[in-house]
Amino acid sequence: MSQAQFTPRVFSGIQPSGDLHLGNYLGALKRFADAQDRGVQSLYCMVDLHAITVWQDPAKLRHATRELTAGFIASGLDPEKSILFNQSQVPEHTQMAWIFNCVARMGWMKRMTQFKDKAGKNAENASLGLFGYPALMAADILVYHATHVPVGEDQKQHLELTRDIAAKFNHDYDVEFFPMAEPVIEGAGTRVMSLRDGTKKMSKSDPSDMSRINMTDDADTISKKIRKAKTDPEPLPMDLDGLEGRPEARNLVNIYAGLAGMSAEDVMRDMGGRTFSEFKPMLADLAVDRMAPISAEMGRLMQDTAEIDAILGRGSERAREIAAPILAKTYEIVGLVGS
Repeated sequence: MSQAQFTPRVFSGIQPSGDLHLGNYLGALKRFADAQDRGVQSLYCMVDLHAITVWQDPAKLRHATRELTAGFIASGLDPEKSILFNQSQVPEHTQMAWIFNCVARMGWMKRMTQFKDKAGKNAENASLGLFGYPALMAADILVYHATHVPVGEDQKQHLELTRDIAAKFNHDYDVEFFPMAEPVIEGAGTRVMSLRDGTKKMSKSDPSDMSRINMTDDADTISKKIRKAKTDPEPLPMDLDGLEGRPEARNLVNIYAGLAGMSAEDVMRDMGGRTFSEFKPMLADLAVDRMAPISAEMGRLMQDTAEIDAILGRGSERAREIAAPILAKTYEIVGLVGS
């Protein structure tokens, strides 16, 4: 089977770590919703097994998984058009991950920068799961023969490892069974920075709640955070080149572009020359218009967690219909009896 013969299929997973924010929305959820009508089968996974590579409070993990699901739906994902599920309900992920644990090399894993970042100086006390995380990520993708994977810059190395694992498996067993999944990395809004420091990525771990717009923030809170966002004293330049060395200004322009569905170049054509006292209220109004309804819908959905669980259950059944035969064929290729 050549690469062109694989059915186009998109897979993406997000950890249910709580506190969804504007960066998650513009960098992932909005893009997923925009893409679901393109006719390509898409699977979106709450990767709860990845979450437990570091200790999680069980009640908070359950809440975060449901809240992330609510965030997907409130952002426009239709569970009937896309397959929405949580990883732990599809055992084929972990079964495939063991196969890939036996394909991947220790040296490959040791080069993963995210493990070094998360484990820090005390790597000997990190969980084995955290070290083996990339093999499970490869299984997440390849158990569906996914051909395209939306990823942030910080996940590109893991996708490269996924391709290495696929290539080694295909070579070792003289097959063309797994595709070489392609990264999907898009433009403005892909990387949303802190409202307090334009050189740092917007993050739930930042101690200042003013550094981010949470997807659960109400209209007044969203407006307040935008109006108080850090800027510099100069007006917006007439073109993008003028934003060089002005990270906070560039970040607000990118946020406007992402929310408005425009390019940053178009924003500069419309807004160039304006002061931030003019631009920030316009951005605040836009952010409230786009984000406040999502916050309200998430709140409504979270009032009925049984329905969220039912959506995840149905999605998991649909995911298994794709994954089970691919895993069975993998077992057959490897030589496991009874598969």
